[in-house]
Amino acid sequence: FLQKWVNREISNFDYLIQLNTMAGRTYNDLAQYPVFPWILQDYTSEELDLNNPAVFRDLSKPVGCSVVFIKGLGFSRYENFEDPLGIIDKFHYGTHYSNAAGVMHYLIRVEPFTTLHIQLQSGRFDCADRQFHSIPATWQALMDNPNDVKELIPEFFYFPEFLENQNGFNLGQLQMSKEVVNDVVLPKWAHSPEDFIYKHRKALESEYVSAHLHEWIDLIFGYKQRGPAAVEALNVFY
Repeated sequence: FLQKWVNREISNFDYLIQLNTMAGRTYNDLAQYPVFPWILQDYTSEELDLNNPAVFRDLSKPVGCSVVFIKGLGFSRYENFEDPLGIIDKFHYGTHYSNAAGVMHYLIRVEPFTTLHIQLQSGRFDCADRQFHSIPATWQALMDNPNDVKELIPEFFYFPEFLENQNGFNLGQLQMSKEVVNDVVLPKWAHSPEDFIYKHRKALESEYVSAHLHEWIDLIFGYKQRGPAAVEALNVFY
């Protein structure tokens, strides 16, 4: 299977789905839901130029490993952390790149995830500012907040409906701008949810991602998950 991928007989998308399956991840378990990478870092340009390496995320680093992280919080957290009971090992991130709450966060507009989210929040929607309301804002939050390290889910590459509030849920309004949360705000280069999925999938299969995807796979499924290689890669989770 690996050889087929190396020979480009199967797509990056199909290879990631297979890896997730072999790792025991499944759509049937929110705590072990398939995980996909953030692959872009340009969510503000009018046009998306997939021939420009600068539009892509550095796939060799965890998504939480932003400038903010390196300059401060996460790095010093690892250096200075000491569990008095000796049970908890040192870690860079106190949360995880994939968990049930994160899956519900992304899929809040589609059932059964809407109902699951409401159950998690004691019978109501979480406050609007904490909801998934904008792709550019979500990426920016990852860059600004070392405590948010969520990767993506496969739906970002094939399922435009999850970006639309087709059921007309009342998701509240943002505190600062008073903007009503409805459909997910898209990057400027995407003209519709379908256009976003088309371009995002194209980006996943691009030359740059094909050449660097193995670096992300090492972090999530490979030898940089734990041990000295994980420490060196700033990839140790609580």
